[in-house]
Amino acid sequence: MPMTIPHRNAKPPVAQASLGAGVVVLDEAGRVLLGLHPSGVWELPGGAVEPGESVEEAAARELAEETTLVAAPADVSVLGFILDTASSTALTRVSAATVVRVHHGTPAVAEPDKIERWEWFTPDRLPEALFVPSAQVLRFWRPELPAPEGLFHRYEVTSEDVR
Repeated sequence: MPMTIPHRNAKPPVAQASLGAGVVVLDEAGRVLLGLHPSGVWELPGGAVEPGESVEEAAARELAEETTLVAAPADVSVLGFILDTASSTALTRVSAATVVRVHHGTPAVAEPDKIERWEWFTPDRLPEALFVPSAQVLRFWRPELPAPEGLFHRYEVTSEDVR
């Protein structure tokens, strides 16, 4: 007699976290690309990982949508993940810290309601008014950089983790 496997409800659970990718984009001189939000804070390109996407695909897509720069998902390096429970008591923000060193094009404002302009900054001269999740991603990339304190948990991705 064939074994019967009970049907399991495929309905997803109520969301308790939001997954996004923060993209540290570097130019040939090692400068970092930041966008000025209308609120006056600077932020990295990035955004939500959509259903069915890998973190690398989301980072490359968000980069193109926000800056018009083109990078292949294979050129996105995932450094690790940051769990931010400081900015919301209702939802945990999970940010994948990613780096893109190979890209094509010139940064342009593609979403003027979200970013006023894009600028390149040397890591030692980053603006002080940084979006907190962007500051956390930048600190993941370069631990010596200043970043706000809070309820943040960091999880590095290393080659030993992939087997």
